[in-house]
Amino acid sequence: MIRIVTDSSTLYSVSQGKTKGINIAPLSVTIDNRTYKEFEEIQSKEFVEIIKEGHLPMSSQPSIGDVLEIYNSYPDDEIINITMADGLSGTYNSACMAAQMLDNPERVSVINSKTLCGPHRYIIDIVVKLVEMNKTRLEIVDIVNEMIENSKSFLMPNDFDYLVRGGRLSPLVGKVGKVMKLVPVMTLTEDCKKLTKFATKRTFSKGIEAICKSFIESGVDERYKIYITHGCAEELANNAKKIILDNIPNADVELFELSPVFITQGGPGCLAIQMIKKY
Repeated sequence: MIRIVTDSSTLYSVSQGKTKGINIAPLSVTIDNRTYKEFEEIQSKEFVEIIKEGHLPMSSQPSIGDVLEIYNSYPDDEIINITMADGLSGTYNSACMAAQMLDNPERVSVINSKTLCGPHRYIIDIVVKLVEMNKTRLEIVDIVNEMIENSKSFLMPNDFDYLVRGGRLSPLVGKVGKVMKLVPVMTLTEDCKKLTKFATKRTFSKGIEAICKSFIESGVDERYKIYITHGCAEELANNAKKIILDNIPNADVELFELSPVFITQGGPGCLAIQMIKKY
C-alpha cells in the first residue's frame, strides 16, 4: 500500500488530510512567546489579530521527529512525501533526514514540490487519485516531477516590512517602496528556492495585470488551475479574481485563505497568485 505524506503548505489541516487519506505534518508559527501548530492550535484570523496587537511572528518546519513518527506508523507500506519548496523552508531536508533514520529508507520517496499552497495542494489531490488508480510509487513520482515543471507563483505583500525582515528585500528598497506607496510583485526564482522581485507597480490592478500577462505568455488557459490565496483579505482576492477573468476569460480560478505560516512571510493582507497545469 502507498501512504501519502505532506505538510500544511497544502492548506489542509490534519483532520482534513485524514478524510482524504493524506498524512499532514503541520508547520508551526511562534508569536507572543508561544509556538503553535497551524490549523491545529491556531487559525489564520486569530493569528492576524495577534499580529495587529504588535507582535512579530516567526515560522518553522515540522520537526524530524514528527515526520519520523508518521513514517513509523506504516512500517510495511511504501510512502510518498511531497514537501513544500526546498529553500523556502527546511521541510524537504527534514523529510529526507527522517527517511534516512528508517531501517528501510528505500520504501520512502521524498519529493521537493518546488512550490507551495495552491499548486502544492493540487499535486497532492492528484496523487490521491493516482494511488486510487493503483499506480506504482515510481510511476507517481514520475508524474509528480512532470507536474512540478508546469507551475508558477507570485506574491503581492501588503507590507514591505515583512519582506525586509525575511531578507527578501533590502531595507533601502523597502523604505523607498513604502514612501512611494508602490505595489511589489514577487515571484519564485528559477530554482524555486527563494522569492525575487518580478515587478513594482503603482496600483494593485496593474500588479495583477502584470501577473496575467506572464500567465498568458506561458500559455495559461482553461487547461490550468489558478489559485488565489490571501492573508485574510477576501475582498482583495475577489477583486484579483475579477481582473484575472477579464484577462483570461475561461480561467479555472479557486480562492483559499492562507495559513499562519505564509501570512508570516507575506504579512496580513498579502495575496499569492499561482498556476499549475492540470493533469
